[in-house]
Order: sequence, then C-alpha cells, then structure tokens
Amino acid sequence: MNLLNISLQSRVIIGISAMVFLFSSFLIAFISNQRKKLQYHMNLQAINERQQQALKEQNILLEERVKDRTRELSEQKESLQVALTKLKSSQLQLIQKEKMASLGEVASGIAHEIQNPLNFVNNFAELNAELLEELKEHLSKDHLSDVEKEDVGSLVDNVIQNLQKINMHGKRAENIVKNMLLHAKSSTGEEELTDINFMVEEYLKLGYHSFRAKDNSFNAALITHYDTSLERINVVQQDIGRVLMNIYNNAFYSLNEKAKKDMPGYKPEISVSTKREGDSVIITIRDNGLGISKKYIDKIFQPFFTTKPTGTSTGLGLSLSYDIIKAHQGELKVDSAEGEFAEFIVELVYE
Repeated sequence: MNLLNISLQSRVIIGISAMVFLFSSFLIAFISNQRKKLQYHMNLQAINERQQQALKEQNILLEERVKDRTRELSEQKESLQVALTKLKSSQLQLIQKEKMASLGEVASGIAHEIQNPLNFVNNFAELNAELLEELKEHLSKDHLSDVEKEDVGSLVDNVIQNLQKINMHGKRAENIVKNMLLHAKSSTGEEELTDINFMVEEYLKLGYHSFRAKDNSFNAALITHYDTSLERINVVQQDIGRVLMNIYNNAFYSLNEKAKKDMPGYKPEISVSTKREGDSVIITIRDNGLGISKKYIDKIFQPFFTTKPTGTSTGLGLSLSYDIIKAHQGELKVDSAEGEFAEFIVELVYE
C-alpha cells in the first residue's frame, strides 16, 4: 500500500515537474520569440529612422541645390537685365547721335548758304548808312532852301532808319545762323571727372554777373543747397556748362521781366540745388519769375521755339541743352506754373 502511495505520489510530482518544465520551456521559448520580435521591430525602426534621416538630408541637399541654382539664375537674369538696359541706352544714344549728325549736316549746309548773302546785306546796310550820313552833311551846305533841306533831311533820316532796321534784322538772322551752327556742331570735348557742385556754383555766378552787366538795375537773391556728399561725375564740362548758362539766362530774363511790372512785395529769387538719387545726380534750378504757360510747356525743347519777344531770342538754347543732356544719357525736365515759377531739372547718370 505504501509502495503504491509512494509510486502515485512520485508520479504526481513527476507529472507536475514535467508540466513545470514544459511551461518553463514554453515560457522561455515565448520570451525568446518576443525578444526576437522586439529586436526585429527595433531593427526595422532603426532602418526606418536611418532612411528618414537620409531622405531628410537628401531633401536639404536638394533644397540647397535648388537655392543655389535659383540664385545663379537670378544673378544671370540681373546681369542680362543690366546688359539689356545698357544696350538700350547705347542704342538710344547712337540714334540720338545719328539724328544730330543728320540734322547737323542739313543745318550746316543751310547756314553756310545763308551766311554769305547775310554778310552782303549787313555790310551794304552799314555802308549805305555811312554814305547817307555824308550826303546829309553835304546837303546842309548846299543852296537849297531851308524847307527843301528839311524835306530832304527827313527823307534821308527815314532811309537811315530803314537801313538800321535792315542791319538789325540782318544781324538777327546772322545770330540765328550762328546758333544753328552751334546746334549742329558735334561736341569734340572729352568727358572729365567733374565736381558738379563747383560747376553749378561757378556758372550761376557767371550767369548772374553777365546779366547784370547788361542791366545793372537787376538784382536777385541766389539761394543754393548743394549735396556735399556728391562724388565727381564724368561729363563734358563745356557742354554741361552751356546747358547751365542757357537755363540761368532764361531764369534771369524771366525774373527781370517780372520785376519790371512793379508787383507789390515781389523779390526776384533763383534757387539752385544738387542731390544724389540712386545712380543719378539731380540739379534743380527754380525761379519765381513769369513761369511758362501750359500751352507752351510741351514745346519748350523744340528748336526755334521761344516765348520771348521777336528779336530777343533764337529759340535754340533749350533745344541744344536737351540734346546735350540726352547725349550724356540723362534727362532734362521742366515744371512750371504761369506767373509763379519755372523749374528745370537736370539728371545726370553715374557711369
């Protein structure tokens, strides 16, 4: 009985031990399998992270390449734009020079054809005036009656006056011819680095004193504002000086004519300033004279157009000035209010 019980007990223990062993083996196998799965997933995640990192780095590299290429294309575009702008500017300058050359040839031919007969007109007008003066002196000594002498003297005076008019208009025509030749003449001056402030100031003083030399009763306030930071600019000094003198002379004439009207409280004044805007030098000349009518302002730069009385101007100064500034690749603009002011703006470009 005891043997039976021991055998049964042993078998139970053996069975339980076997079950424990089997469970342990299963548990060990399960844990090992889970570890393998976990390691697999970890490896897979690591591979995925490496791929994501590689993709991110690749995207960053591509973005940098795209930025570099975009920058290169942008620089090429800007370079082409600058080249195109320079080409257009050169074309405009070439067209302007060809236009001026053609106009110059025509004007020069006309001027030379007119010059010779004008010389004869002027010379003979002066000679006839001298001869008639002599005739008048002789007649005063003759046996004519006083009434006859007076009539003859009156006739001679009329002839002299007519000859003086011939001479005056002949000289005006001669002046027009000279201005045509000047207008047609191509500048042979070389560009030089120039202090614009100094040039503007010097020609302002020269223009003012030259005008006062003709009419010492004229006075005007000269107001100047110069940008001292301006760098020197390449210009043909003689040509730009001619532009400044033309504008100054017009301003002083306008101031003087308005002053003659004796308007209460009116004080002739001219304001001159310089400044830099981007790649340009801006010269502004403003006077508080008669101003320019709206119906004339669009014609102000046309050859032979003038608002001054007949005989006082040839109408070529501003036209010549406009062509000179265009030849310098610049701009000449005008703004005005009739009876209040006239303002000329000269823009010169740094090269």
